[in-house]
Amino acid sequence: MAIAMVIFTLIGGIVLSAQSSVNGTLSRKAGTIETTLFTFITGTLFLALIILFFGQGNILAIMEAPKWQLSAVFLGVAYLLLTVIAVPRIGVIATNIGTIIGQLITGMIIDHFGWFGGLEIHIDGKRLAALAFMLLALYFVYKSNKRVKEERA
Repeated sequence: MAIAMVIFTLIGGIVLSAQSSVNGTLSRKAGTIETTLFTFITGTLFLALIILFFGQGNILAIMEAPKWQLSAVFLGVAYLLLTVIAVPRIGVIATNIGTIIGQLITGMIIDHFGWFGGLEIHIDGKRLAALAFMLLALYFVYKSNKRVKEERA
């Protein structure tokens, strides 16, 4: 089962990169906020159909959740909006590496303190080294993008 989860996350990464690229291109014609809204409306309709045919839970239980958990909605909107803004300016790879770095930093802090009921996994040298390599990757990708942009101008 663990290998299936790794495969699912790889597929998720593929889909995320494709979505970032398509949304970035669409935003040039339709607008950034409009593209974000279109993505969420389409996703809402798609998920409503999935819930209709395959739903197993109680969607009204959302109303019983602690209010702070509902903040994830705003975080998702902010993520998508920021991605749609970034992709046309710095490219898909730089945007995705930046996203991953943000996830690593936040994930390390959440793990370190065991927030949200998670395991406490303290920040160590190996985690900091991984973060440093990601920052280095972002630097090189960004510099490469900048060089290509200058050559085209």
